[in-house]
Amino acid sequence: MTYKILKYKLAGFYFVFAFLFFAGLFTGCHSSRHEGKQVFHYNEFAGLATLDPAFAKDRSVVWGVHQLYNTLVETNNDLQIAPSIAKSWEVSADRRTFRFHLRTDIYFHDSPAFPEGKGRRLVAGDVVYSFDRIMDPKTASSGAWIFNGRVEPQNAFSAPDDSTFQLRLAGPFNPILGLLSMQYCSVVPREAVEFYGNNFRSHPCGTGPFRFKYWEEGQALVLEKNEHYFEKDSAGRPLPYLDAVKVTFYENRATEFLLFRQGQLDFTNDLDPSFKDEVLNKKGELKKQWIGRIVLSKHPYLTTEYLGILVDSNGETGRGSPLRSLKLRQAINYGFDRRKMMMYLRNSIGISAESGFIPTGFPSFDSSKVHGYHYDPVRAAALLSEAGHPQGKGLPSIRLLTVDTYADMGSFIAKQLEEIGIHIQVETIQKSLLLEETAKSTAPFFRGSWIADYPDAENFLSVFYSKNPAPPNYTRYRNPVFDRLYERSLGETNDSVKYDLYRQMDQLVMADAPVVPLWYEEVLHLVNPRVKGLEPNSLNLLDLRRVQITQ
Repeated sequence: MTYKILKYKLAGFYFVFAFLFFAGLFTGCHSSRHEGKQVFHYNEFAGLATLDPAFAKDRSVVWGVHQLYNTLVETNNDLQIAPSIAKSWEVSADRRTFRFHLRTDIYFHDSPAFPEGKGRRLVAGDVVYSFDRIMDPKTASSGAWIFNGRVEPQNAFSAPDDSTFQLRLAGPFNPILGLLSMQYCSVVPREAVEFYGNNFRSHPCGTGPFRFKYWEEGQALVLEKNEHYFEKDSAGRPLPYLDAVKVTFYENRATEFLLFRQGQLDFTNDLDPSFKDEVLNKKGELKKQWIGRIVLSKHPYLTTEYLGILVDSNGETGRGSPLRSLKLRQAINYGFDRRKMMMYLRNSIGISAESGFIPTGFPSFDSSKVHGYHYDPVRAAALLSEAGHPQGKGLPSIRLLTVDTYADMGSFIAKQLEEIGIHIQVETIQKSLLLEETAKSTAPFFRGSWIADYPDAENFLSVFYSKNPAPPNYTRYRNPVFDRLYERSLGETNDSVKYDLYRQMDQLVMADAPVVPLWYEEVLHLVNPRVKGLEPNSLNLLDLRRVQITQ
């Protein structure tokens, strides 16, 4: 064994990392350790709770499940719904019945759960079982919300024959196909669930491009190529190209980044704030010393970071808040420089939210038609005066609740608002407490984040539908005009008309200002130059089917 001390400069400080290496661990090329096999390596610093699709709530679980399972339909890189298990489908005239025609060449992975350990063909009954399982209270799936209140109470799922699956909705809901593409809706075999019982979480069995090999929790997860996978590329070549995927679980982001630098990881998701100044300039570009050594990939991510404002006057918190004033809410929106904040605090990772609440990446996004807020201190001061507080006179200090990770953002905003007379008191609390206070409507001003659950902008507009509780309507926003437009959009089949409805709703929200949009998030990946075919997408879904590793 040899010891190597690595000294690394981070944000003006020097940290010394002592690593214990086996002799030759970082010598030789990446692929030689696998005897010519193409093995894709990545790290999950947050760990992995389960590989059961019924609990695919966190990104780490979603990524793992996506390699192992398939859904009826999937979302392509253009956010369009594409076939997967279902090769085609039809919708009834009343938009309540969906009939899916399934492929007949899809097989579950080999597993001890099947007779002689041989995986059988997937049939429509497996889809019925998988969806019923999500809704079964005994499963306690975090994905039950997908169907609750949206499907018929009885016989919502049926299989007229082995290659036909039918879904019955309680009422028209056009985003349903996007919901069906979520990893919660992965198809699982009853045999494996019953065979493994509570251990199904660590003994997954699906139909995906990779099959389960082993999982040593906290150490490593290994998935092998599914030699019987049904998909092929445009040239008729079987997918996936990779032979295996290996996931490690180093909790320290510094360790993760150093392993990536050494070629032991093929990519990293996002960049720890400690490294952003070392790797990126203020424009969000790679610094010169990294060009050619790292491939930087940035892509719109369907996420809006924002400040939420409780606008409900029914509760005691809302009645006593100065933020009930529309002019004051608008003044806050105009009173700080989003672009400057993004450049200096985030190295331009993300896009300043100067349009609506719906982020970039959606087909309906159009900044020329939805106008939000930009930095205009003169207008902010005028609005503050119109609110009855010229230069902040008589305005009490406003408490902003956030988590420690975003404390610097809160301080930046508070400092700029103070210049026009709005005094913000930034208070950091634990995330669990913040979620509790917003759910109970006891937080008049709070930091929030909305990540797309499915690829339809309706998901973001549901945050403001008055009939929705908190979550998702944390601000308790209520506007009858918005509600009518929202309900109309759910049954609209013409995309152009639907997108126009979305933009009208978004503009209403901006005018009423129950939120202060901060930025639209971006997916940021650092990729080893040897990796080819790793395409980013707005859902930040790790798709390894077409990835190759070159020498």
